Amino acid sequence: MNVPAELYYSKTHEWIRMEADAAIIGITDFAQDALGDVVFVDLPAIGDTVTAGEAFGDVESVKAVSELICPVSGMICDVNQALEDAPELLNEDPYGAWIIKVSPVEDQEELLSAQAYAAFCAEEE
Repeated sequence: MNVPAELYYSKTHEWIRMEADAAIIGITDFAQDALGDVVFVDLPAIGDTVTAGEAFGDVESVKAVSELICPVSGMICDVNQALEDAPELLNEDPYGAWIIKVSPVEDQEELLSAQAYAAFCAEEE
């Protein structure tokens, strides 16, 4: 399982990369592996408000449909439109295929370090 050290993580298996003014959010390698082949991503709209711990969309795979849970609060300032035509990018490169960008970023208290996330995943397996 790939857990890049420079990212933050949530217990719902989203990753977060903090930039100067935004949080970039995607699903983890653990999540995409558990989902199987991703066939559809329900993306939110730019300008939507998101709340930490609440759903902002979902991912459909050959196995199931899973909600995407936002790990932070804020406003969606960008959406990865490439996922509409190529949802499989989440399987091919889970840390390169981001889903949304959020700014300004609030409610970061629940984010996990890479080490804490890896330990959390080990308990779930």
